[in-house]
Amino acid sequence: MLPTLRRFYSSPSATSIASQFLAKSQSLPPYTQTQFLDANQLQRLSATLSRRVLAQSLPKDGTPLPACYHLAYFTPSQVEEELGQDGTDTTFNPPSPFTRRMWAGGELEWIVGEANRLKIGQEVKETTKLVSAAGKKTRAGEEMVVVGVEKVYENENGVALIDRRNWIFRPEIIFPQAPASKPAEVAFPDAKYTRDFTQTPVTLFRFSALTFNAHKIHYNREWCREVEGHRDLVVHGPLNLINMVNLWRDVQGKDTVPKKITYRATSPLYAEERYRVLMDEEKSKVSEVRIVDSYGKTSMVGQIESA
Repeated sequence: MLPTLRRFYSSPSATSIASQFLAKSQSLPPYTQTQFLDANQLQRLSATLSRRVLAQSLPKDGTPLPACYHLAYFTPSQVEEELGQDGTDTTFNPPSPFTRRMWAGGELEWIVGEANRLKIGQEVKETTKLVSAAGKKTRAGEEMVVVGVEKVYENENGVALIDRRNWIFRPEIIFPQAPASKPAEVAFPDAKYTRDFTQTPVTLFRFSALTFNAHKIHYNREWCREVEGHRDLVVHGPLNLINMVNLWRDVQGKDTVPKKITYRATSPLYAEERYRVLMDEEKSKVSEVRIVDSYGKTSMVGQIESA
């Protein structure tokens, strides 16, 4: 049985809410947590991604963590009663009504050097702070709050990775949305390097479990279709990012990490629907990568810079 979503309120503007939220958040100390990078998590993530080399046996201490696999560590720890109505972690949420979170993009920067690699068996400290919050409007005129956080990861040798993430917070749903219809399929574009995916509900469930992500859009079809208006389960933004970077790593032909990645999510992808990762030949140490669905929409774009 779905919850009753009808709520009535007089909402302040997104700009005023964002300003107050930013001031309050920046007056607080950064949020920190320390975690042991255990082999079990890496093995299970590799199995979820069908990366057989790391999935076939328990990785040894000292095994480098592949680029972006840190996204399966440092997971949220809120008790269920503190989660949002849609199941999302609320640690960096602006106030109501802007509580409906979506992953918008970000930037990752690795500190070059073997000593700074994140590796299995290390104890790593994550320090997170809110760095921005701004009121914006969609093309349709709907208000939203765009929030930016910065996560710094340190091992025994100092800073290893800086992860800057942007989230969009839209108004909570007052009236359930009608499910979107499926567009007509079109032919995939081509590129120098491509890889096709069709994510199953099993993959999405396993990725949600590994990242301790209770966001209902990734596992609750009833919520997706009858509340948020999606046509099916939504593929995780971080999962798409990892798959983009895995293609880049495979083309590089060695276990390497980038110097920098910038990426932006532009449209959702859904379970049981084919999509393609496309990457052009590297130019001036930068590879252009994008994801397109089978209906002609670009779902994510990124630039990966080699060290």
